[in-house]
Amino acid sequence: MSDTIRQVPYLSGHFTPVPGEITARDLTVRGAIPPELSGRYFRNGHNPKPGDTPTHWFRGAGMLHGIRIDGGRAEWYRNRWVRTPALDGAPMLRDDGSVDLTASIAGTHVIEHAGRILALQEANLPFEMSPDLNTIGAYDFRGRLTTAMTAHPKEDPATGELHFFGYSAIPPYLTYYVADAKGELTHSQIVPGAGPTLMHDFGLTPRYTVWLDLPVVFDPAEPSGIPYRWSDTHRPRIGVLPRGGGVEPMWFEVEAGAMIHVTNAYEDARGRVVVEGPRYDRSSWESSWKWWTGAPGHPAVPAIGSMRHRWILDPASGTVREEPLDSLVTEFATINEALTGAAHRYTYTVAFPGAGLERYALVKYDATTGERQIADAGPGRMYGEPYFVPAAQGAAEDDGYLLTLVGDLARDSSELLVLDAKDITRPPIAAVELPRRVPAGIHGSWIPDAADAT
Repeated sequence: MSDTIRQVPYLSGHFTPVPGEITARDLTVRGAIPPELSGRYFRNGHNPKPGDTPTHWFRGAGMLHGIRIDGGRAEWYRNRWVRTPALDGAPMLRDDGSVDLTASIAGTHVIEHAGRILALQEANLPFEMSPDLNTIGAYDFRGRLTTAMTAHPKEDPATGELHFFGYSAIPPYLTYYVADAKGELTHSQIVPGAGPTLMHDFGLTPRYTVWLDLPVVFDPAEPSGIPYRWSDTHRPRIGVLPRGGGVEPMWFEVEAGAMIHVTNAYEDARGRVVVEGPRYDRSSWESSWKWWTGAPGHPAVPAIGSMRHRWILDPASGTVREEPLDSLVTEFATINEALTGAAHRYTYTVAFPGAGLERYALVKYDATTGERQIADAGPGRMYGEPYFVPAAQGAAEDDGYLLTLVGDLARDSSELLVLDAKDITRPPIAAVELPRRVPAGIHGSWIPDAADAT
């Protein structure tokens, strides 16, 4: 790889792409994988082809990494590019100015719903993948999805419905969708009042959807290829829309700040809507953006100043209160997904160097006691997004396991760790040694065999 590519932060260090696809079987396991873990752990991320230097971290080609686990064994590892038209250079904009929704990077997330495995990137259609990570093709819910699809859909734990949206830089700016538990698209609705803002994620509660209309706004002059910039003139708002549809959201003006990922949204005992997630102020957003674009003066790590934050929105009074929750720099926060839309006690997240930490770490927050556990990654090591898998006979919210990929620069290697979600500071329950270093990536999912035919 050329020196020019190595100087770009999102193509160096933990983020250095791998040059090709491999398959390895019968992986070495240290410790003992719990026998109840039977399925696949898939993780998505950006991995440009050799010689390709994208203008933004988010524009690198999507590559999935997968580990198959069954009967206490790690049966295989494989990595595969998502084979979209964009992988071979097809542009999103056609010569006639129309948008090719199949020209996707497909490098942000991977989920399973109704038996389909979908690789996601918010500017395009999802791409369906096989259980062995072969690309099946663009998926549009039998022609009913006519916009892009978010990389952060939410599955309702009570109904199995998949809630998601598409957003655009031109009207209509925001469209909300629901697919039933069988994967049929049953509802679509233009959300009135939304603006041309970067809406990467949203919130879902039993009665509401929660929309982020924050001050990162479409700007065609942005040179990175991701045409959004911070705007001091856009009024930052959070919208609360009843899930039944047919009405406009109630918009709450909030302090200027950006949020990429919603940790959770829920309704408290007083009927207020509570939204939690890592918040960026202007300085932290623009510093992080420098890393994401490789701009001069970029920081050493991809997240600067993003801190746990809470917004409390009261539909009855129209008032809003917000409060910081911690001073660590964190991103990629997750919870026990059985509590999506409900008040949760525990949050698991990646902490970045800074604010008193010298190295990457995993953090577990306890909302009841205010305590936090910090698991230091160690020198030259970086944790990926943690994913909570409930224990088969678990009763408590944190009865289960955390799955996370950890990269080690000194050894040029990676492992899949299985951690005790009750105490993440304990040594791993198991570590699956992978046959190559996996570049630091974005989001992933555990797909149990019950959800996916083997």
